[in-house]
Amino acid sequence: MIHSRVHVSDLREHVGRTVSISGWVNTLRLQSKMQFVVVRDNTGMAQVTHKRDDGPLEARLEALTPESAVKITGRVVDAAQVKLGGLEIVPETVEILNLAATPLPIDEHTGMEQRLDWRFLDVRRRPATQLMFAVQTTLEQAMREYAYAQGATEMHTPKLMGTASESGAEVFKLGYFDRSAYLAQSPQFYKQMAISAGIDKVFEIGPVFRAEPSFTSRHATEFTGVDVELAWIDSVEDVMAFEEQMLAHAIAKVADAHGEAIAEHFGVEVTMPTTPFPRITMAEAHEILRKGGWDPSGIKEDLDPEGERSISAHIQQATGHEFVFITHYPVSIRPFYHMRPADDPSVTLSFDLLWKGLEVTTGAQREHRYDVLLKQAAEKEMSLEPMQDYLNAFRFGCPPHGGLGMGLGRVLMVMLGLDSIREATFLFRGPNRLTP
Repeated sequence: MIHSRVHVSDLREHVGRTVSISGWVNTLRLQSKMQFVVVRDNTGMAQVTHKRDDGPLEARLEALTPESAVKITGRVVDAAQVKLGGLEIVPETVEILNLAATPLPIDEHTGMEQRLDWRFLDVRRRPATQLMFAVQTTLEQAMREYAYAQGATEMHTPKLMGTASESGAEVFKLGYFDRSAYLAQSPQFYKQMAISAGIDKVFEIGPVFRAEPSFTSRHATEFTGVDVELAWIDSVEDVMAFEEQMLAHAIAKVADAHGEAIAEHFGVEVTMPTTPFPRITMAEAHEILRKGGWDPSGIKEDLDPEGERSISAHIQQATGHEFVFITHYPVSIRPFYHMRPADDPSVTLSFDLLWKGLEVTTGAQREHRYDVLLKQAAEKEMSLEPMQDYLNAFRFGCPPHGGLGMGLGRVLMVMLGLDSIREATFLFRGPNRLTP
């Protein structure tokens, strides 16, 4: 008789019946009179208990190694003494689907770099990491759900470019037939073209490439970006409102679907943030930090990671909020296409969103007037010729617009309290890592 597969989490419904479970050997305890095998699938762990009898089943179980893939058919029995759900399976057949080599290349004490070398095994053996990908799926689904509800169109923009996007720094150059191409650092120019193409609200969740030799816990050379662009806006405020509503919706969905599991595996409580998020200007941020004894002189107009953490701590203390928008960044540290307010051309109508001290988003109202764009590009001594296709999008009636770029891995990292972006990614890419 063929028994269809039952997930470990559903075994309680099958007490007294014969079922099949499929999974990996988590641990083996092969004693003189009894054989205990803990089998793990992606829903939990179950104990298989067999009394030695010199039969074929005993030999089968004796041959197992940790992490072997198995299918075990047997009777589900109530066993109060068993910690795993108060159940055990008394086996009738044991099928070894794939015997794992021994010893395993990683264990629970292995350091991060070696775990990344064997990432498939690392993910498989860590229920918390499996949970993280379930959280990522819910988070993305909820972000899309919000964007769709706002009438946004999902776009897929090219990742191969004939000229370097934005500034030309930090791009990967590659051979493209008889000439050079570049990997897109951002869908920025293309999503603005989509606005000029008459698509009112645009979003994309896709790969982004940055050739910066950064070895921090928050940088990667390839990551997943969540990009949004909105047309016919009245101000940059419209963009910030869209983002805070999207995040509140997505975080609420994650809390609802995974809140208990996240608390158990990560020790973190996920709660839906209230809106609107606090907003302070960069000038106000500097003022707050100076009062706290922080010296910004070494880093010019920007905030360093320590400054970002201090501001977030200050805002959380003052307002109880984990999020804060820092607005009005100086022109010198923002791209040429960020709009500048008429009453203060030294700053931009831009923002960063910090969550618990980490920057997760950069956004702005864009400059949509062709002549002003040319002037601002010239000010930054940029060559206009490679950007002609981009600039053409503003010559024939482009509406006022703005948008944002958010790092999916960073959002996950903060949400789950992870130490590094390496843990918030399936297969990490960094200056020293192109494998597996």
